[in-house]
Amino acid sequence: MANESARQRVKLFVVCAMAGLSGLLFGYDTGVISGAILFIKQEYTLTTGIEELIVAMVALGAVFGSITGGPSSDKFGRKKVVLFSAAMFVVSALGLALAPSPIAMIVWRFFVGFAIGVSSATTPLYISELAPYNLRGSLVTLLQLFITIGILLAYLAGLAFASFSGWRWMFALASIPAALQFFVMLFFPESPRWLAMTGHQRKATEILERYRGTRNDAELEIDYIIKRVAETQPTWRELFNRRFRPALLAGVGVTIIQQLVGINTVIYYAPTIFKLAGFASDKAAIVATTWVGIVNVLATFIALFFFDRLGRKPLLLIGLGGMIVALGVLGFGFLPIIQTADFDTMGYISIASIIFYIACFAFSLGPGAWLINSEIYPAKIRGKAMGLSTCANWVFNFIVTSTFLNLINFVGKSGAFWTYGIIGVLGIFFVTQFVPETNNKTLEEIEGYWKGNNY
Repeated sequence: MANESARQRVKLFVVCAMAGLSGLLFGYDTGVISGAILFIKQEYTLTTGIEELIVAMVALGAVFGSITGGPSSDKFGRKKVVLFSAAMFVVSALGLALAPSPIAMIVWRFFVGFAIGVSSATTPLYISELAPYNLRGSLVTLLQLFITIGILLAYLAGLAFASFSGWRWMFALASIPAALQFFVMLFFPESPRWLAMTGHQRKATEILERYRGTRNDAELEIDYIIKRVAETQPTWRELFNRRFRPALLAGVGVTIIQQLVGINTVIYYAPTIFKLAGFASDKAAIVATTWVGIVNVLATFIALFFFDRLGRKPLLLIGLGGMIVALGVLGFGFLPIIQTADFDTMGYISIASIIFYIACFAFSLGPGAWLINSEIYPAKIRGKAMGLSTCANWVFNFIVTSTFLNLINFVGKSGAFWTYGIIGVLGIFFVTQFVPETNNKTLEEIEGYWKGNNY
């Protein structure tokens, strides 16, 4: 039963928002390179290979960070690993700002990616395990909200520092929220579920008392958790056991779909797409891209308010449907007959389609993939499974973004966006068939679903 007082809800929001700063750093550090690389190329003579490495090294670092972050959070605790990632964000941001050469930038971009991977595998778990079931959707969505704010801030930083090529300042700014998160979270609690799973039931109960209606509510929740917790942690081989496979399929599948619908081609290549659509100048394309970032933030509030009201699956399916329509129209706008007829028309079509696409992603797959993965796994495999799904997310992020321009060369601009649209259709089928509705269910009730195929 949800008995939290208004004061307890405010405390929950503050703790989860501070943990969610990991998302702001995630968004900022992935988005900032789109503007910074223009100025880095002016200062250094970069080969195409070195430029691609500077951009792509974050994704490679995130692959290793995510596969490390999940198991580490099982061993050392969710909070400690979030603190570790915050410290890495500070050091890597300053390292990039002071980097003396392109090779040094490649190294520091890897460490930034490692920090992103660790935090993206751990922060959703921390928030999900602290949140009551009736607020879990909104509180985990805070992470995605901060990701979108971080991306927007990265776009704005590109505009702000463009006049004097201040790319070093663009990187250095990320150290401020990272340092804030580190020092404030020192005073925040560990995940009560992790404490209960590691034999610290009294401490877990004391923490839950601060965020649940009464001591009795906290004790009942801890007792319920303990009944569901296995005594041993699985090996990586056991993770693929048949009894865990349906949950793993649902969680990992959603994160892969999140990338295969082409979202990061828009985030990373939005200025390029707008230039292809006929925008005359780099500045006009960047300004249009900034509007994409603004819509990304605003539409995430839809998820914040409705994931706990309408449920996870309805928003995922509505969002996927809207993205399919947007990608279809965007592909139509890039047909040679349309481009030849009217560049202005093409520009309007591209802006409208991309903004609608971003809005639909922002209230569905954007936060939904992280939310589903933070709550869908049984306690025994939660850390490792979250690490695996986050790793898969970054692997497919790298694949999609590194093949986008080649895909355009192979099937044309229209064909590229229609390809992502077809994947969206497959995504609707996947969500309908393999992803259960988890709204208004405790983590332990969701675990019971996989064991007995009912709540």
